[in-house]
Amino acid sequence: MLYYALVFFIIAIVAAVFGFGGIAAGAASIAQILFWVFIVFAVASAVLHFLRSAKAAA
Repeated sequence: MLYYALVFFIIAIVAAVFGFGGIAAGAASIAQILFWVFIVFAVASAVLHFLRSAKAAA
């Protein structure tokens, strides 16, 4: 998912350089949404990992 966020970020930068404002804004917002979804999943995965390892140690 982070890969797709980076792809949309690159698309937004390229579109902004060439002056396509609408496309750049759309790609940037998609990249931002995908980035935050990735962060949420990464934190949830880390919490679940720590809960499982703490349960196994007990």
